[in-house]
Amino acid sequence: MALSWHDSMAQSSLTDTIQGRGKDLTVSLITCYPGEEIYELCGHSAVRIRGEQIDSVWNFGIFDFNQPNFVYRFVKGETDYRGAGYPFRWFLPEYIETGRKVVEQDINFTPEEAQRMLEILRTAVLPENAVYRYNYIKDNCSTRILTHLDSASTVEIIYPDSVRYGSFRNEMRAYHENYPWYQFGIDLALGSGLDKSTNAREEMFVPVEMMRDAASAKFADGRPFIKATRVLNEGNESAVLPPTPWGLNPVFWAWIVAAGLLAAVAWQILKWRIYPPLYIAWFLLLGLVGCLLFFLVFISVHESTSPNVLILWLNPCQFLFVVSAGTRRLRILARTMAWYNIGVVGGLLIITPWLDQSFNPAFYPLMIATVAMGAAYAIISNNSSYKKR
Repeated sequence: MALSWHDSMAQSSLTDTIQGRGKDLTVSLITCYPGEEIYELCGHSAVRIRGEQIDSVWNFGIFDFNQPNFVYRFVKGETDYRGAGYPFRWFLPEYIETGRKVVEQDINFTPEEAQRMLEILRTAVLPENAVYRYNYIKDNCSTRILTHLDSASTVEIIYPDSVRYGSFRNEMRAYHENYPWYQFGIDLALGSGLDKSTNAREEMFVPVEMMRDAASAKFADGRPFIKATRVLNEGNESAVLPPTPWGLNPVFWAWIVAAGLLAAVAWQILKWRIYPPLYIAWFLLLGLVGCLLFFLVFISVHESTSPNVLILWLNPCQFLFVVSAGTRRLRILARTMAWYNIGVVGGLLIITPWLDQSFNPAFYPLMIATVAMGAAYAIISNNSSYKKR
């Protein structure tokens, strides 16, 4: 839903586009179907305005990977995007080259509304207004366009009220189907905010969904919202990577890891001994992931990272198992963490169906293994005669 763009390119074209004169303007919604890059999986939206002396595109999905501390700012939720206007002839080649379908829908604006839309866009991309704080689901290349269309129209735009997905997470999963590891990361990092019930308007944060709803929308005065539709590039409606083979899917590997850990638990019970390196390795991993989750929940300003009930399982406290599992002097601390994982993580598994947050299927075997390891440690270490390597 975004384009990587050099600021110099955007700025060099901005002056001509803003100062271009408009007459008999046609405003249209441009929808680019998904591409294979992560930031392309939901497609992209832009506005085209053309007339006697102008043929421009207005794009609110521009970002720069070369910005200082881009990755840190992205994780923290301080990613700045920008809007820009430039000649339309510069817009299409990228999508033709990557084989992505591009559809144009002419909006049934009156001449006055079309002129107002042009003025709104010109103001929106001025240097003092162009940069905005990006939000994947609430403020992006599509939602910005929706807001500007509402402002330009003299009457209410009525979109269909049918809900296709029911939540932001369900909608993301539909568009990320071929990228299960990416969705695994989203389900790990983003909490219950993604699972709140959505209305039809909110589901239009995905460009293709906005295009579909626009096709059947109307103005409050009875005018159809779209007066003409054309395909600018046939391309592919889903130019994404092919489906991930089942043997590379996170669910498959989660069960492989869980099976190995459960086998180790069975071996420990059979031998009545605890193998500390196993606990150190597993709970070190949980603690490291927990540090990331702690940052997202308590430090990041991303709207959807908190609350996240996974923090009960993945948190820095799991490091306590790492430092205590290998020594008798801290056995009481290790037992405390063992019972924590039995009670809290086990309880979390039990109440999952009643939670507001939807878990990735790959989480369940890993949580089961965590509970089993805690149970084995609690049971075996409770016997003062147990053997330890």
